[in-house]
Amino acid sequence: MKLILSTHNVTLTKAIEDHVIAKLDKLDQMDQRIVDARVILEHDHTRVAEKQFSCSIRLGVRGPDLFAKDVENDLYAAIDAVVKKIEQQIRKRHSKFKAKKHKVGAKTKRIRQEAD
Repeated sequence: MKLILSTHNVTLTKAIEDHVIAKLDKLDQMDQRIVDARVILEHDHTRVAEKQFSCSIRLGVRGPDLFAKDVENDLYAAIDAVVKKIEQQIRKRHSKFKAKKHKVGAKTKRIRQEAD
């Protein structure tokens, strides 16, 4: 997976970078078909203290891209929340795929039983 990590008004430290990479590795294990990830970390001084840090992730996958954004008072909390949202989207996408596959299998089984 290709990673594009950009920041706005945030100093990218090794700890922040390692945290983001660890979270994206977890997502990569959930779905190996992820092509690239674009992570944007922002700090807005003009917002209220509870909503100063924002993190957005766009995952490039086959089909529509997955996108999530979260705003928190702590950068690490924003990263964790956004990853949780993306995990939910991956699970939902996987469940839809499995349901569709199961539906096709059930239909062919019913057709075979009717033919006999």
